[in-house]
Amino acid sequence: MEMVVRFFKAPKQSFFLFGPRGTGKSTWLKQQYPDAAMVDLLAPEVFRAFSARPERLREVASGAEGKTIIIDEVQKIPELLDVVHELIEDGSGFQFVLTCSSARKLKRTGVDLLAGRAIVKTMHPFMAAELEDSYSLDASLQSGLVPLIARSLDPHETLASYVALYLREEVQMEGIVRNIGAFSRFLEAVSFSHGSTLNVSEVARECQVKRKTVDNYLAVLDDLLLSFRVPVFSRRAKRHLISHPKFYYFDSGVFRSLRPAGPLDSPQEIDGGALEGLIAQHLRAWIAYGNQTCTLHYWRTKSGVEVDFILYGKDTFWAIEVKNSSRVNSKMLKGLTAFREDYPEARALLLYRGEERLLINEILCIPCEQFLERLVPGQSIITEEFL
Repeated sequence: MEMVVRFFKAPKQSFFLFGPRGTGKSTWLKQQYPDAAMVDLLAPEVFRAFSARPERLREVASGAEGKTIIIDEVQKIPELLDVVHELIEDGSGFQFVLTCSSARKLKRTGVDLLAGRAIVKTMHPFMAAELEDSYSLDASLQSGLVPLIARSLDPHETLASYVALYLREEVQMEGIVRNIGAFSRFLEAVSFSHGSTLNVSEVARECQVKRKTVDNYLAVLDDLLLSFRVPVFSRRAKRHLISHPKFYYFDSGVFRSLRPAGPLDSPQEIDGGALEGLIAQHLRAWIAYGNQTCTLHYWRTKSGVEVDFILYGKDTFWAIEVKNSSRVNSKMLKGLTAFREDYPEARALLLYRGEERLLINEILCIPCEQFLERLVPGQSIITEEFL
């Protein structure tokens, strides 16, 4: 299978590489650092050896042929970070690359992520532009863009087992939650909040657990990097805005695998949530890989007027609405028009499932697939060919 060239660029100094399982961290590291010394903590014998004696890392570093040391899944033995800290401080010139698919254990043990001596980076699912001609919008909406899943021979079967893998190996074996059944129900219940304002009390009622339990479960998802939240854009607010963030699973395929689909569940609603989540995960990757200073928000007034995404930064100010529709009508532009009344400095963009590029009342409307295929980190969110 042809190797995909990722947009992620390695820093020259030591760094943490966060990312959910299956996002391609290990594959990328083998490509980038073929001669590095590797400490793979997923291997049982390696885990046992370093658990018993973390200081063994000094011997590995001393015997390495090069100056790059990779520790895969470092959260499994947080005590290794004390040794890493010493080796960085002694001026021997080692570069440490520390992968991590869960921040839970690092937080629990009070690790300070090397006090800034290693920067924090994140590996995201594939971006459409990374896949080039092999990218399919329909396929990414069905099975997502997690490399482990998207590049498998049977993406749907792999996707079905992906969440089970997390439940078994990350949640149950690590003892993160006491009641695995309640947590499984929560994963399904919170899928109804994907792309929506998060109402914790409502999720708690659906799961028949306490609100505090749901707060803890949400923190687990965040720590396992399986979800993210988008805050409200409130700078110089001229209207009454809601205060709750929007919730998203980190990948559209993971969302679809957890979202129930039965006679009472609207396929259009599920497709719309998957599309909005797909745009969200691309915007996060575009920010992270391009070292952008901008941040991702959404905008919603208490009267219900909403814009799905706001990109705001030093040289970036975009209001973006996503519609799972093949046609554009004036009602779809209501939120963008209202936002531009309050923020005339912003540029407005509507992404939809049609095929034409349109300009309506100074609002650019372009097909989702074209937008995703041309979204490249380090470049403007809209290139000249769209204008």
